[in-house]
Amino acid sequence: MKTDYTKLIVSKLKRSGKKPVRYKELLRDCRRKHFDIDKFNDTVNSMKRRGEITETKYGFSLGEKKKDIKCEVVRINRTFGFVKDMQEDKEYFVAGKYLLGALPGDIVTVKLIKGRGESPEGEITQILEENYSRFMGEIVDEFGELKIVPDNLCRSALTIEDAGGLKLHEGDKVIAEVTRRGKRHSEHRCRVTASYGSSMRAASCALCVVEVNGLTPVFPPQVIMEARSISDTSRIAAEAANRLDLRDKPIFTIDGADTKDIDDAISIEKTKNGYELGVHIADVSHYVLPKSELDNEAFKRGTSVYYANRVIPMLPKELSNGICSLNPNEDRLAFSCIAQLDKQGHITSYKFAKTVIRSRVKGVYSEINEMLEGYNSRSNSEKYAEVKDCFPVMLELANILKEGRIKRGCPDLETSESKLIIDETDKCVDVVPRTRGRSEEMIEDFMLVANECAARFGYDNELPFVYRIHEEPSEEKTQGLRESLVKLNIDYKLGEKTTPQDISAIIEKVKGSTLAPIVNNIALRSMSKARYSTEPVGHFGLVLDDYAHFTSPIRRYPDLAIHRIMSEFLSGTKASDCAQKYSKFSYAAADQATKTELKAMEVERSCEDCYKAEYMLTQIGEEFDGVITGVADFGVFVGLENTCEGLLHVDELEAGNYISDNMISLKNYSTGTTYTVGDRIRVMVTNANVNSGKIDFALAPQSKD
Repeated sequence: MKTDYTKLIVSKLKRSGKKPVRYKELLRDCRRKHFDIDKFNDTVNSMKRRGEITETKYGFSLGEKKKDIKCEVVRINRTFGFVKDMQEDKEYFVAGKYLLGALPGDIVTVKLIKGRGESPEGEITQILEENYSRFMGEIVDEFGELKIVPDNLCRSALTIEDAGGLKLHEGDKVIAEVTRRGKRHSEHRCRVTASYGSSMRAASCALCVVEVNGLTPVFPPQVIMEARSISDTSRIAAEAANRLDLRDKPIFTIDGADTKDIDDAISIEKTKNGYELGVHIADVSHYVLPKSELDNEAFKRGTSVYYANRVIPMLPKELSNGICSLNPNEDRLAFSCIAQLDKQGHITSYKFAKTVIRSRVKGVYSEINEMLEGYNSRSNSEKYAEVKDCFPVMLELANILKEGRIKRGCPDLETSESKLIIDETDKCVDVVPRTRGRSEEMIEDFMLVANECAARFGYDNELPFVYRIHEEPSEEKTQGLRESLVKLNIDYKLGEKTTPQDISAIIEKVKGSTLAPIVNNIALRSMSKARYSTEPVGHFGLVLDDYAHFTSPIRRYPDLAIHRIMSEFLSGTKASDCAQKYSKFSYAAADQATKTELKAMEVERSCEDCYKAEYMLTQIGEEFDGVITGVADFGVFVGLENTCEGLLHVDELEAGNYISDNMISLKNYSTGTTYTVGDRIRVMVTNANVNSGKIDFALAPQSKD
């Protein structure tokens, strides 16, 4: 007969009342025929972890019964997951064996338990609501039977109950859904719903990532029909009479050479007291009306998603590449911010107006960068003849704005972005760092001015609004930053609260060194994530009291939302009436935009990793110089100059007992060798898994000498 040690332990502790029971006494009273000491000890440890019993120096007592909390499963990995408290903004780690086979989106009850580390941990006790459960995976052949290994749910291959009428092959990248649940993830049964071809192709894996996240470049027919019905350029002439006419101003656009959705333009001139900067944005809100098919679809998407050489737009190309694209020498409806700045670059006044504009030229970043550097080819001189006199004024104001940011103490965070080179077969053939020229930086500076003005407009007029906010770092993150800097032997000055000026000083101290990208990343991780909110709490990173997103309504819903609210107010509606009409809308827009932005970032990162792995697969056996960017007990992460990053596992290092501090260093306690973040290291590519986006390294042969 199987002994129920839990029942015996509870019975003994209940009889003891408030008096603690020492281990020896508990052991003696629980001994029975066929007693198993290991199972008894495992039960004691499990009950302690779950809080059912507590242990002090005096012995064991019954724990206080805590009410399970209601949570949503937010992330699942192969060996663990995270749940989020539905009442408080708290997340709890859940080890794989305590997940009960729960899937992302499930509503569950969770018992808090004492974890092994400092992070709060829990155990799922019941699944209250099951979510629709789609997942990605790879088809494998297991003893002659095709199964699916999920990318995230578990390590085990799941049984396929239904192939969905598809002819499956080993190595296919697929989407499946759980049809029957077990108590563990490995016991789930599934049905394949779509196959995307070989998991060795990044394009297949990326399409799968996009689909499983509910994204699609295809718009519903009713949305396309509505877009076509409003894309009549002949209507612009009639509307122009109701607007501020700026067609006589030297307005122009600057974008990448291949850009088709040209949604922002600028004008600039010197004034007696400083500068007049015009930022003219395609008037998307004129065409996308509240609760229309276009608006509902844009709200759902929240943002455009960009990966590799593809885009999943927020609005159909009939708008973004057509009537809302500020093409040269064509009349277009715009929403303009005209700001007056003094000689120090401070905004002294601004106005917003519905306008009609005519761009003089489609500027290209690379061409304008050449002209700013003094290379005036004949073709460029002819192309930019109408606006080239603006370039010196642009550069002058941009330099003043940049200096102003430095004086405010804005952290000049440098993040390495990747440029994927994709060939005609949709394969990644190279990865290089993405670079920005001076004209790209200038346009960004001018857009920041318009965004700041928009936020001031919302705040000054007491309008319901969607602000872009960036809160101060938490105490926990600030402490993590302190510890990292100490371990890196970097002198720093941080008060009780981190200021932008503190972070700026730290970044400036390591500029140009091998530690610069590492410290940039550590500083970035120490800060809060920017998000959208109806409350104007300011922007920590930009050191601004007011900030919003105004300049990209074609690809970001928050911009479209505030265009709509501002347009209503400018048409003569009182602020109080705007509040009544748009308060709920602004809350919903801020919440949805934050969610869709996070999803877009995750999708873009996952897709990029697949393409990078595809390229590095062609580099197996090649050696690269890299820098250690992170450490863990199982190895070190190495970043290459081409922006790819991979793992150098401890198995590829000299033999010994390795322990990391999970922050800065990995030490071999057998030999004393230490691998530290920021160290240069030469590695050889040993493997690249396109499906997972992971790259593996070994020490280059000469590095072992």
